[in-house]
Amino acid sequence: MKRRAESVAVLAVAAIFATLGQQSVARAAPAPEVEYTYDVVVRRHYDFPNNDAIGYGFGICGKVRGGESYPQIMGEVKTDVTPNDEFAANYLVSYAVGILCPAQIWQLRHSAAGYVPPSG
Repeated sequence: MKRRAESVAVLAVAAIFATLGQQSVARAAPAPEVEYTYDVVVRRHYDFPNNDAIGYGFGICGKVRGGESYPQIMGEVKTDVTPNDEFAANYLVSYAVGILCPAQIWQLRHSAAGYVPPSG
């Protein structure tokens, strides 16, 4: 009888540990400004006017919100920021809108429809 009680106790403890092991751990997501800044300044090394990555990102959001077209915004980014190639500018514009002002994603996509990068 004692052995059976010990077996039941061992099984109960094993079941508890198995259940705890399956539970997901909650992780906090960084604020959009932190995520954006880390990615474009630390990971990708963009250089911004006045060293203001966040201000520039929100400026892109303002341009989209204000109705500027994707080609206009791309041209401005390639003039203002380095690296300034097509890929880097596209990444910066889409990342800024996706992280800092996701409500404008549809507007950005709509204005980018049919966009053809300039040759050269």
